[in-house]
Amino acid sequence: MTQHAEGPWTDDAVRPQPPAKRPRRERAPKLGTTVVEQLVDDIIRGTLRPGATLPPEADLCEEFGVSRTVIRESVKVIQEKGLVRIEHGRGTQVTEPRQWNLLDDVVLTSVIAHDETAAFLDELVTVRTALEAEMAAAAALARTSDDDQRIAEALGVMRSNLASPPDFGAADVRFHDVIMAASRNRLGRAIVNSIHDKARTSMRYHGQYNEEVMRQTLDEHQAISDAISAGDPEAAAAAMRTHILDSWNRRRPTPAQ
Repeated sequence: MTQHAEGPWTDDAVRPQPPAKRPRRERAPKLGTTVVEQLVDDIIRGTLRPGATLPPEADLCEEFGVSRTVIRESVKVIQEKGLVRIEHGRGTQVTEPRQWNLLDDVVLTSVIAHDETAAFLDELVTVRTALEAEMAAAAALARTSDDDQRIAEALGVMRSNLASPPDFGAADVRFHDVIMAASRNRLGRAIVNSIHDKARTSMRYHGQYNEEVMRQTLDEHQAISDAISAGDPEAAAAAMRTHILDSWNRRRPTPAQ
């Protein structure tokens, strides 16, 4: 896979200090959630760089229009996500990206949103490919007649929705989930569903369906289904791997997008 320049969430030797004063945010009902999501976003998009210190509590209280208690609780939540380190006497410092919990929903959503070069999405697709190929192989060995029926039904729903891209897309997701369920790998299924659900919120990831793309996807899914129903784990893994990688290469955004 082609290597691409790293985004603003990657390690950087430059460590500028944050602005002395930032504009006050609009107050929202879920105060703690708003503070956490905004500070996570500020860190990941590079407004607050690794090594920088968060603004003082008083400034954050003014910025968000909340109490010190809300700010302290929010910073603790961000620390649990790995984005900051609270050091008594030295303030709260932003950590290096390698310490961030990339499987955390808020962190993952923000990283994907600011992945301008699609480099992180490339990594996500690599992980997804490895896990789903393994689960397709496992499904070929562990499947039951009920699993075969569910896979066939999911494929049928895709075929019946070629005229409706949104319904076809939902059926596409369902097809993959049915196969993961047939693998009996609960952890792998949970990881893929988590990262895939967050990635699908980005237009840069899921692209657009058209009839040609949908028919090609259907053919690739048919190959996966045939290999699983034949009880051929090697063919199932290969078909799944080819499908996910080829599908990503077809819709992957170019650097100019």
